[in-house]
Amino acid sequence: MKFISPKTDFAFKKIFGGDDSKDILISFLNAILYSGHNTIQDLEIIDPYSPGGVVELKDTYLDVQAVLDDQTKVIIEMQVLNVDSFEKRVVYNLCKTYSNQLKSGQSYARLNPVIALTITDFVLFPHTAKIITHFRFREEEEKFEYENGKLAMFFVELPKFNQELAELETITDKWIYFLKEAPTLAAIPSNMSAVPELEKALQIANQAGLSSEELERLKRQELFWLSQRDDLNSATRRAEAEGLQRGLEQGLEQGLEQGLEQGREEEKKAIARQCLSQGLPIETIIAITQLTAEQIENLRGTN
Repeated sequence: MKFISPKTDFAFKKIFGGDDSKDILISFLNAILYSGHNTIQDLEIIDPYSPGGVVELKDTYLDVQAVLDDQTKVIIEMQVLNVDSFEKRVVYNLCKTYSNQLKSGQSYARLNPVIALTITDFVLFPHTAKIITHFRFREEEEKFEYENGKLAMFFVELPKFNQELAELETITDKWIYFLKEAPTLAAIPSNMSAVPELEKALQIANQAGLSSEELERLKRQELFWLSQRDDLNSATRRAEAEGLQRGLEQGLEQGLEQGLEQGREEEKKAIARQCLSQGLPIETIIAITQLTAEQIENLRGTN
C-alpha cells in the first residue's frame, strides 16, 4: 500500500472534508482540541467554497470548516510553508470568520464561538517544546479568561513530534503521526487500525483508491508545493548571502554568522541559541531541535 500525504490541500480536504468524513473529523478534533475526550458528538462539515462564506478571505482559503453540535465553528488549515505574515493571516481568518456570522442588523447575541486550528509543517514557537499550543483571551496579570471572547487558536507543529510508530499510545499521538508520516507507511499498522476512524482515514489516503484524475491533481499540487518551497529556500539563501556581505563590509560577527547559516543543521543551531538566550532547559531544547546536549552546550555564549 502507498499513502498520499495529508499535508497537501487536496489530500487534507479529501480525508477530513469529504462527504463521508464526519466520523473521521470528529475523532481528529476530539484528539487535538480535547486531548482525546469525546467532547464533540456531532458536527456538520461546511463546504469552504460555498458562496458567501469564508472563501472571500484575503489571500487564503481554509482547508476544512465545520460547525460543532454546540454551534461552535471550527476552521482548519494545513500550512506547509512559513510564508510572510502567516501568523497575522491566522488571526485575520479567525476574526473574519467570527464577524461573518452576522448579517446587517442582526444582534451580537447570535455570535457563536470560533476555533482556528492550524497545523504547520515548520516550527512556529521555538521557545517551547509543546507540540499543541492553545491561545485564548486572558487577563494579563491574573490570567483569568475573558468569558465572552469566544475565540480560540490551536496550533499543531509537526516537526516537534518525534515519536516512532511503536511508541504511539494516545489517540492524539496517532493522529499527529498520521499527519506527519502517512506516506512512509507500507500498510495500515495494527496500533492505528485499532482506531476505526484512523483506519478509515488511511483507507481514503490509499493511492490505490484514487482515480487517475485525482492522482494527477495530487501530483500537480505536490509539484507546486515543491516549487514554492524551493522559491522560499532560494529567497532565504539570498538573504543569508546578503547578511554575509553586510557582515564582511561592516566587520560584524553577527552578520557573518547569519551569512554562514545554511542547511538544516545550522537552522537547528540557530533555534537552540534562541532557546538558550531565553533560559530554556537543555532537555526542552533537545526535544525541539534534536541536537545533542554536547552540541547545545557548545553553543552557549555564541551569537
